[in-house]
Amino acid sequence: MRLGLSSYSIDPLIESGELNLGSAIDWIAAQGAECVELVPFAFHFMDDDGKINSDLIRSTVRRAKDAGIEIVNYSILADLCKEEPEAYRAEVKRIQRHVDVAAKLGVSMMRHDVCAFRRPRGENGLEHFERLLPQIVDGAGEIADHAAKYGITTLIENHGFFANGCDRVERIIQAVHRPNYGLLLDTGNVICVDEDPSAASKRLAGMARMIHLKDFYIRKRDPGDTTLFDCGGHWFQSMGGKYLRGSILAQGDLDIWEILSAIKHSGYDGAVAIEFEGFEEPKYASKVGLDNARRIWNEV
Repeated sequence: MRLGLSSYSIDPLIESGELNLGSAIDWIAAQGAECVELVPFAFHFMDDDGKINSDLIRSTVRRAKDAGIEIVNYSILADLCKEEPEAYRAEVKRIQRHVDVAAKLGVSMMRHDVCAFRRPRGENGLEHFERLLPQIVDGAGEIADHAAKYGITTLIENHGFFANGCDRVERIIQAVHRPNYGLLLDTGNVICVDEDPSAASKRLAGMARMIHLKDFYIRKRDPGDTTLFDCGGHWFQSMGGKYLRGSILAQGDLDIWEILSAIKHSGYDGAVAIEFEGFEEPKYASKVGLDNARRIWNEV
């Protein structure tokens, strides 16, 4: 296992200006992380017109090399469920342009979503999934083919409320059927569709190309401050009505010992990035999460 951190975990510090991308990479490396995932929310390598910031990419690659930390993945939001043909084609081309960014970063993996996280809650059922599956598969396959030119594997993450759950992500991967298309297993996100994270980890760890470690608080009754979609610290609801909020790894309600045991005993030996999205101070939360992951990995 190569343990690291997603830059998403410390996004608030980059947004506030306390850190920039370079100093964030330095800080992550200083915590003993072996790898970093880059998620362009608080920073951007490409503008809305598709112009790539090659200078920022070069300085980022150089900073990671100097810090002795590997950039293992580049993750973007995306939506292949757009139903207007022109919007769908534009989205495929936009994602392919991000593949070009990933190539310049020198990464071997890139995650892109296949559906918007904020898709209306009433449009996540099986009927909608079956109707949109063909265009998801076509788009993801076309993007994977573009990525293959660079030796990049594109990934689907079990994310949000539509392309989530063991059956759905397996079905998409099997239908896309490309050697360079696979799974980024998020060990916490399956709770959003009310599946058991420990069982999902046992089922999916063996087919994962990369893993996110995440923890949540879970409540059966409304604890207040609940929003519809905001997973950046506020409470939100799972598909089945549970109340969820991100927590520091191993301080929430998921059994991180069972999850890490499933990963370890599956034989998985790739990158594992902690993804924190709670209320606690990001440096503190990320450091504790890294320390807990190392300790628990050695215990299971």
